[in-house]
Amino acid sequence: MKLLASGNEAVALAAKDCGVSLGCGYPGTPSSEILDEFCKAGGSAEWAPNEKCALEVAIGAAYTGVRALATMKHVGLNVAADPFFTIAYSGTPGGLVVISADDPGMASSQNEQDNRRYAVAAGVPMFEPSDSQECYDMLCAAFELSDKFRSPVLFRMTTRVCHSQCIIERRYADSPRAENPASFTKDPKSNVMVPAFAKLAHRRLRSDLHTMADFNAKGDFIVEKSGSAELGIITSGISYQHVLDAAPDASVLKLGMTYPLPEPRIRDFAAKVKRCLVIEEGDPVLFEQIMAMGIAVENKLEEFRFGELNVARVRKLIARDATPEAPGAPGKPPQLCLGCPHRKTFEVLRDTGCIVSGDIGCYTLGVMPPFSAIDSCVCMGASVTVGLGMRHTLPESEARKVVSVIGDSTFLHTGINGIVEMVYNRPETGHVVIILDNRITAMTGCQENPATGRKLDHKTPAFAVSLENIVRGIGVDNCDVIDTTAEPEKFAEILKMRLASNDCSVIIARRPCILAMAKMAKMGKN
Repeated sequence: MKLLASGNEAVALAAKDCGVSLGCGYPGTPSSEILDEFCKAGGSAEWAPNEKCALEVAIGAAYTGVRALATMKHVGLNVAADPFFTIAYSGTPGGLVVISADDPGMASSQNEQDNRRYAVAAGVPMFEPSDSQECYDMLCAAFELSDKFRSPVLFRMTTRVCHSQCIIERRYADSPRAENPASFTKDPKSNVMVPAFAKLAHRRLRSDLHTMADFNAKGDFIVEKSGSAELGIITSGISYQHVLDAAPDASVLKLGMTYPLPEPRIRDFAAKVKRCLVIEEGDPVLFEQIMAMGIAVENKLEEFRFGELNVARVRKLIARDATPEAPGAPGKPPQLCLGCPHRKTFEVLRDTGCIVSGDIGCYTLGVMPPFSAIDSCVCMGASVTVGLGMRHTLPESEARKVVSVIGDSTFLHTGINGIVEMVYNRPETGHVVIILDNRITAMTGCQENPATGRKLDHKTPAFAVSLENIVRGIGVDNCDVIDTTAEPEKFAEILKMRLASNDCSVIIARRPCILAMAKMAKMGKN
């Protein structure tokens, strides 16, 4: 079966065809479509409150012997890092693959961290597909490797691989792998990482990595292109596609499984060429590992560490051309939708002169004119706790201006602990948190969350978590619910009253996202 598919679609189809029983994740560009497409293909998929929960649910499923998939964007793996590092030691009897969709160039992210570092730090084997066909083939191979070594596998994609399309052959569509029957076998020495067991598990992990390196050296995931003996290029992922166009005459060694590396193949390749250059997006991860092997290779100039690579940049990189690059054409500045229910909220915050601790979401665009109403944004859930830090240290006159703003999905992701912190370590001036509840996870494409009352497929009813009950149960003094678009004057009055008190207050600004309303109407939903 051949079809046109993006990398995300190819991964979803591969997951279905290779017998994945459960896919869990938290939406984040560029990874969001994977679970949507897996669900459409008939797979069992769910959105978790955050990436840590998603990975832990997938781990639990893999403990029962089935294959499980966890999906997230690169910064999501920061949230899931705790279970990720531990499960590298213990492993699971069922296959477990963790997808990290990295965002070089920060098309929709607060940083461009290179999550290949996680594979090295945790000691987890890693695949890096360079196109949609490799997304399909390598995901199937990743599960085979995970099954064989009882090890989680990191599957590192990037924005261009996730969203670019090409013709793929769905090799296993006619005879998909049956899902493993689920059962649990007690094995505390493998599954309970107390120090005595973890010490043994760590030694087993390092031993398995040596075996995996030998397995990688056999070449199943290596593409070697013979060309000029003057220039050899070692590369991986989407950089391989750019290299083919930028240097058609060069010898090329493309690595598909990029941790642990196949040292003998790299050493042999480097010996064949006069100049051996490593071309990779982001950090010099491959370069550093190859240099540590004692193999003389050339790194890219520092200028090319930032943003995505393309054919023109690779040509400059090969030529060691450090002349400044021409600035890109100016784009239209991002802005809140004209019908966004948060616009009036930010107008009131601006006009009230608040110091606003912001959060991750489409409402972060409240920082842009004409609102200019956000003063900080660190990471998911940080708006509440950063605001509390300001409240604790600023002079009273300024502290009373501090407001934390967070979205409904982000609040459920990692904002709840901030409310616990607020009522436990209460500032003398109290604090005000505004939850911008637009009834959907808007920024990443209108995915469901635990407060919407619907499952991932937008059809199946689910228990709708009450934001009001959460904050009241934790112990806030006041919880106000208001439609700030319909009643901006009333909202301004409530805000001023709460800022003037020493209470811990939560204001829920509730009105559905206009894009979500259109999407639900199209699907025949209320």
